[in-house]
Amino acid sequence: MEPVDAEPDWMLKLGIDDGIATLTLDRPDKLNAWSWEASRQLGKRADQLRFDDSVRVVLLRAEGRAFCAGVDLGMPEDRVTGRSPAEKVRNYYEGIRWVHERFHAFADLPQPIVVAVHGYCLGFGFELALMADIRVCADDAVFALPEATVGVSVDAGGDLRLAREVGAGWAKLLALTGRRIDAATAERLGIVQQVVPRESLDETAYGVAREIRDNAPLAVQSIKRTINGFADRGMADALRFEAMSASVEFVSEDMPKGYAAKAAKQPVEFEGK
Repeated sequence: MEPVDAEPDWMLKLGIDDGIATLTLDRPDKLNAWSWEASRQLGKRADQLRFDDSVRVVLLRAEGRAFCAGVDLGMPEDRVTGRSPAEKVRNYYEGIRWVHERFHAFADLPQPIVVAVHGYCLGFGFELALMADIRVCADDAVFALPEATVGVSVDAGGDLRLAREVGAGWAKLLALTGRRIDAATAERLGIVQQVVPRESLDETAYGVAREIRDNAPLAVQSIKRTINGFADRGMADALRFEAMSASVEFVSEDMPKGYAAKAAKQPVEFEGK
């Protein structure tokens, strides 16, 4: 498979072959940790794929020992600044909305998206996987939304998409506790559609992608649109509310304390301020 472009410093590598676009998270030394730049790249890749008639299905996968371990904890909390707490909240709100727009461009691609998950699928990684239409995972996959354990809210729609897939009760249990679940539990809950041995993951995911590719593309895209139209009713309003609600935690005292403790692998005691 030939790469679409030569951008060696990009986290998201893209290759297209025989109707299947493969989008690969390729920052294995950092467990494919997510960042503002990764969100920008995801939006650009979506723009590249949207009007490419040669692409009938997208396969999202990852290199290394993890799909995505979440946000890069090395990101300084003052990446977003403001002259006052109120302005900083506003700036985080706009930043989160910008991320939502990039994610929407990807999740709402006309072509169906199949994701192949292995290893850690945490935080932003889990949110990214939930944007796919069909999820296949290896038996070593581990899923979690650990944001509350570092003092922030889930802010990219993963909690909402999880509630859509498995119901509000399970979404609350996982997001409020931050607990990790294994592949078998994820399959039982309906988060993933198939669990396979690690060595069979790519083969199985590509098999699903080929099945979709071989069907009538206009019909396939219409089915995706109509099911999303039903499943995502109210999603846009909920995401706008999530962006505003989550922005408050970014100016709290708990958040930098939580990030520092998690990075140092030390316990933390939150004060709620």
